[in-house]
Amino acid sequence: MIKEIDKSEIAECVNVIRKSFLTVADEFGFTIENAPRFTAFATTEERLFYQLEYEHRLMMAYYDDGDGRILGYYSLMFLENSECELSNLCVMPEFRHKKIGEALLEDAVIRAKNSGCKKMKIGIVEENKRLRKWYEAHGFIHTHAEKFDFFPFTCGYMERELS
Repeated sequence: MIKEIDKSEIAECVNVIRKSFLTVADEFGFTIENAPRFTAFATTEERLFYQLEYEHRLMMAYYDDGDGRILGYYSLMFLENSECELSNLCVMPEFRHKKIGEALLEDAVIRAKNSGCKKMKIGIVEENKRLRKWYEAHGFIHTHAEKFDFFPFTCGYMERELS
């Protein structure tokens, strides 16, 4: 089941995000020393609370039907020009390859459309070719890449028209 999170679940969401993004960090050699601003290391309860309360992001989670724990997560930030940004779409490593990520992405697209969004944007680790192909298979187009001094990787940017 996918539903909006409650403030009381922010700590659990932080755990899901950090554990999920840590597999990417491990695969590509990111550490808290060389990439302290990478999602696996930079996501905190304070940060998510700020995103919820002050940025008014929509925060959604995929809940286990059995015990109700959170297995996946995403947030949507609504931007100007009928655009939105999808952030932190993730699934706990032990629950991947069960279509949870696809269900979360489909949910995000529907909610974005229902909120009047015409375009969804995302940022990814450019070097993560598998993730880029996954998003391309779901209608996203790579638009550009940018290198920042504070990351040991290149940030890739993608977007999808919502019609």
